[in-house]
Amino acid sequence: MSHEQASYLELLARDAPAEAYDRPALLARAEGAGPETLSGLERAKQLALRVRAELEGRRRREAELSALFETAHDLAGLRDLDAVLRAIVQRARSLLGTEVAYLSLNDPAAGDTYMRVTEGSVSARFQQLRLGMGEGLGGLVAQTARPYVTDSYFDDERFQHTRAIDSGVRDEGLVAILGVPLTLGSQVIGVLFAADRRARVFEREQVALLASFAAHAAVAIDTANLLAETRSALAELERANAIIRDHSAVIERASDVHDRLTELVLHGGGVHDVAGAVSEVLDGTVEFAEPDAPSPAGVEFTGADGHAVRHGDDWVAAVSAGGELLGALVLHGHPALDPVDRRTLERAAMVTSLLLLARRSAGEVEQRVRGELLDDLLDAPGRDPRLLRERAARLRADLDAPHVVLAARIDAPPTGGGGDRATADRQRLRSAASHLAATRHGLAATRDGGTVLLLPMGPGDSASELARQTAKHLGGTLREPVTVGASAPVEAPATPGSVHAAYAEARRCVEALRLLGRSGEGAAAPDLGFLGLLLADTGDIEGFVHRTIGPVADYDERRGTDLVRTLDAYFAGGMSPARTKDELHVHVNTVAQRLERIGRLLGEDWQSPPRALEIQLALRLHAISGAVAR
Repeated sequence: MSHEQASYLELLARDAPAEAYDRPALLARAEGAGPETLSGLERAKQLALRVRAELEGRRRREAELSALFETAHDLAGLRDLDAVLRAIVQRARSLLGTEVAYLSLNDPAAGDTYMRVTEGSVSARFQQLRLGMGEGLGGLVAQTARPYVTDSYFDDERFQHTRAIDSGVRDEGLVAILGVPLTLGSQVIGVLFAADRRARVFEREQVALLASFAAHAAVAIDTANLLAETRSALAELERANAIIRDHSAVIERASDVHDRLTELVLHGGGVHDVAGAVSEVLDGTVEFAEPDAPSPAGVEFTGADGHAVRHGDDWVAAVSAGGELLGALVLHGHPALDPVDRRTLERAAMVTSLLLLARRSAGEVEQRVRGELLDDLLDAPGRDPRLLRERAARLRADLDAPHVVLAARIDAPPTGGGGDRATADRQRLRSAASHLAATRHGLAATRDGGTVLLLPMGPGDSASELARQTAKHLGGTLREPVTVGASAPVEAPATPGSVHAAYAEARRCVEALRLLGRSGEGAAAPDLGFLGLLLADTGDIEGFVHRTIGPVADYDERRGTDLVRTLDAYFAGGMSPARTKDELHVHVNTVAQRLERIGRLLGEDWQSPPRALEIQLALRLHAISGAVAR
């Protein structure tokens, strides 16, 4: 073997690129080698290139087999269907070397197929596509259960082009697309795709590889469905066994709890005494949960109709009176509760409601006094602040602490009750708000057809969080949506002037929530985005811009990138990557990479209509502030 021929072995050993194999022959020709030597070098070159191609093929097949093995391993320990499907799509994209991969599932009810998982996609319109059976390449695959491939989508007339599908594909910039069916038996349940933003020919081996991934995806979906059915059947069986096992002692426990509850009422027992007695009789742990206090069971008080309902492994019986939810008794540790024991828990809830009503009657005088004090803070600017603080101290309220003013309105739909119903609703809201203010060492009063509250701020509290908690508490108590607007924090000490101004801001906030169709929510001005700039006394434009696009602007400043300009061009181009790349004079892949980075900085929902509107306003304000600074 000559030195020149041995050089081909060195090229193979260091995995040199294909163009490097021309160099030995060129050097030999330059040195005046004869025809026989050059012919031998050409044969060695062709042999080395065949060996190189064989090695590349083996490496590619090893990578494919490894990916298929990893996918099968994921299926064996299936815990999260979404995670398995994402892994399949990611591996398909990586092994086929495509820019985009995605998976769609059929919707039998709608008679079409929709996007389920995407990888590498940057177009919001493309990610939300739905394809009718027979429409587009994917619809044709779903209808015929056969793979289809095109090296130029818009020039291919084998499948039906529609405006919606073509617009989505054009926005994503796709050209070459391969789709294979996901099948369970003879039924097609979806399609797996690999696609490029340039013309490309998919080889037969690549079609077979994508089909293998599609088979794994179909198995994952089928396995997840079977697991769900099995878990449901096992849960039903466990409940039936528990009922049979405990039935013999149910009647005796019911009699015992009846005697104990009667004795408690006669001797003036309290709410927690009732919970303790029921805990002993039912051999579990019973607690009383306030409507606004999350219980260990994570109970959401939606206003039960007096019957005990199951919540996970717990049972919940609402404590209510006159249509108002006062709380709940929560029984832990009894996933299967006998019907007689269930009625025992319900009777205990009824006794608890009677005890709470008695306690509430005793506190009505205190609630009226609290309302009068808040009225003075709102309407009497000339009152002596020292006297106001003394009155507040007697009610265990501290006006020398930071507070938030909250305006609450009940948003019940109109009914046949007319004015009587509205009056009753306001009274119920006043009662619930007064109870909340008493427990939080605050004040409450009826005002302007709703209720106003003055609540102290604890460590770590914010006006927004207090508004959300209050809306949840009052809405859960009344079983109707209650909208709550919060002011900015009132600096200590609270005076008539500061409380009056804060109440005006809270009223503007609650009216904005109702106009925006967000009845039943609680919020402060900063939660309303750019609208909050109009509601607050001070327009925090810089804060709004930072909250909205700050991560992108900070990234540009640190890295010297151009993401803010890319965002501006993307919205100016109708959220089309193709038009964006023309505006920026860059490749569409560069636009895709920048949009992926923006999505990681701003969150997955940055292209949703509400977020997109705020981002565009923030971009304008950012540009204006930059121009002013210059």
